[in-house]
Amino acid sequence: MKPLTENEAIRRLENLKTRYRQNITENYEHRAKNCLTCETQGACCLDAHFVNVHITKLEAIAIKKVLAEMNVAKQIEINQRIAETIEKYNLTDSGDTFARTFACPLFEKGIGCLVHSVKPVPCIQHACYEFQEDLPPDELQTETERKIERLNQQTYGNSKWLPLPVYLKKI
Repeated sequence: MKPLTENEAIRRLENLKTRYRQNITENYEHRAKNCLTCETQGACCLDAHFVNVHITKLEAIAIKKVLAEMNVAKQIEINQRIAETIEKYNLTDSGDTFARTFACPLFEKGIGCLVHSVKPVPCIQHACYEFQEDLPPDELQTETERKIERLNQQTYGNSKWLPLPVYLKKI
């Protein structure tokens, strides 16, 4: 497997997610509720019994780059929310990390996802669909995450997936 520089990997990650987002938008999202007009806006992102988004180191770095563009006060606030989320939901980088759920610290009421342009694949795919048959097939998410894992391996040599807040704190 040919190694990649971090910048090249992030560029490829952006292209991969752009294509994925376009596929979801064009082929599935029109059957879902519009998040902007939802009567419980953000409930899915803040549902501590539901959210269990894991990311790679590469995705964490892409997210951190977006957060670094925000003013310092906002960065401090977000880092505090990340730390509080880790503590409140007892998130770790060991054991069965998929067994724990949490409320996303990157969602802000009245604004939405603070890292919308680089949000993780499960967040791109998720929407409120009325009928089961309207949902995007799980294979789309699985295949895209496999490609992300490969990019991560080519860049860092590992493929560990961790809960979003844990990886963001580590970076």
